[in-house]
Amino acid sequence: MGTYRVEIHADAFARLKTMAEDVQRGLGARPRWLPPKYFYDARGSQLFDEITRLPEYYLTRVEDALLATHGPALVRELQPRDLVELGSGFSVKTRRLLAAGAEAGARLRYTPVDVDAETVAAAARVLMTAHPALDVHAVIGDFERHLVHVPPPVGRRLVLFLGSTIGNLDPPARENLLAQVRDLLGPDDQLLLGVDLVKDVAVLERAYDDAAGVTRAFNRNVLTVINRALGADFEPGAFRHHVRYDGMADRIEMHLVADTPQTVRVPALGLRVELEAGESIWTESSYKFTRPSVETMLAAAGLRLERWLTDPRDWFALVVAGVAPRAA
Repeated sequence: MGTYRVEIHADAFARLKTMAEDVQRGLGARPRWLPPKYFYDARGSQLFDEITRLPEYYLTRVEDALLATHGPALVRELQPRDLVELGSGFSVKTRRLLAAGAEAGARLRYTPVDVDAETVAAAARVLMTAHPALDVHAVIGDFERHLVHVPPPVGRRLVLFLGSTIGNLDPPARENLLAQVRDLLGPDDQLLLGVDLVKDVAVLERAYDDAAGVTRAFNRNVLTVINRALGADFEPGAFRHHVRYDGMADRIEMHLVADTPQTVRVPALGLRVELEAGESIWTESSYKFTRPSVETMLAAAGLRLERWLTDPRDWFALVVAGVAPRAA
């Protein structure tokens, strides 16, 4: 029989404290910003699930197809015994990889790293029902801050970071996170990374500004989350969803633009924010990559690209990376 163990390194109080610090910094800055991780309350998660099924939002479909095509063969080739997933959520994408490992007769341990203990526990129940011999050692925390708590490996390790979530981090944060991932890997271990690729601007912008307005509601939901958690008085409907592609930085930006002058109060922070008509709050960056930019990003963290797997249109890539040899 498998085992389930959980370590909690970020409880509700710690998450609220971190949110307060982020909101204080972001709304006090120019341009104003809010971190995209606060989209995801129950409503935000439901909206994002709807987004993944929209015709404009290709990312999930293309990555899933790549995992279906290449994932089982990668697991059979790499033969991991220890799977670590950053931002695991419901572990949907991981199920195919775990199934391939189980078919090979391996005793696997799965370490999901996610901030939501209830979601992780629900996912673990599903996985352990399907694979009774699976060991789950969950780490409840922020993958940017708590990877040090990932337990030592029990065999060859494969770290999963899928969904092009790496693209939500600015370059310094990406390098810092990948350096932490590098510390989790031994010489025979690998990282499996999902990255969205540079492509036609119209395709990119439609993916973040769908005709049905689901992404608009998702974007505005960050204000609802802050209202509820910190007692703020944002009026989400008074902000327009705006998407633009910055070709110099190779990133999609999502903004909430004030239609009229706004005065917003955040009592928990003693904060009063004056927004002019047309002023925006930057809520998300989603960086897009090329093979050279991925190689550069990995190298800065002491990693090297070992495998590059793309779809026929070169819209998305699965990247297998390993530890780069240290210079003599």
